[in-house]
Amino acid sequence: MAKNKGLSFYKKKKSISAATIKEIFSWIFGILAAVFIAAVLAYFLGMTTNVVGVSMEPALYNGQKIYINRFLYILSSPQAGDVVVFLPNGNENAHYYVKRVVAVPGDHLVVKDGVLFVNGLESPWITDKLVEAGIAENEFTLESGEYFCIGDNPGNSEDSRSANIGPVKETDIVGKVWFRGKCPELGMGFVK
Repeated sequence: MAKNKGLSFYKKKKSISAATIKEIFSWIFGILAAVFIAAVLAYFLGMTTNVVGVSMEPALYNGQKIYINRFLYILSSPQAGDVVVFLPNGNENAHYYVKRVVAVPGDHLVVKDGVLFVNGLESPWITDKLVEAGIAENEFTLESGEYFCIGDNPGNSEDSRSANIGPVKETDIVGKVWFRGKCPELGMGFVK
């Protein structure tokens, strides 16, 4: 005689395998790692500000958004030709200044007849005649951790030549400008 199998409501209990648990934790770890990396990148590379004034024309324009690499100067020091963002004299209430480094620690500099001389040679970074020599009227040497910064449009720039700004301390430099936002004249791109 055959047994009647009928309906069975018994459900076989499922167990979670070790492989499934391992996969779940690998997904959680991957997500947490991605969030951590994104936060670090946002902190070091995600800072933005806008250019204030015409002192960096034609490279950067008033109101143009720029992206700042704050991580680079943890590993190295600013170099001549870098476009940097700094707070003048570390003043947290001032707007960010955007200028080009034209002389680094140990350099001797002076402005003679409207020309900036660094270590006895004409600076390749400033091609316009400097009407105002400011504190660079007399030759001096930059101390350790000091940088001389001038705008690319020096006739309309308040910069290291001004006594109220002077040489910029490395501790006051926020970072290097590495990318500029869209601008009608230049478009988007890396800053040279």
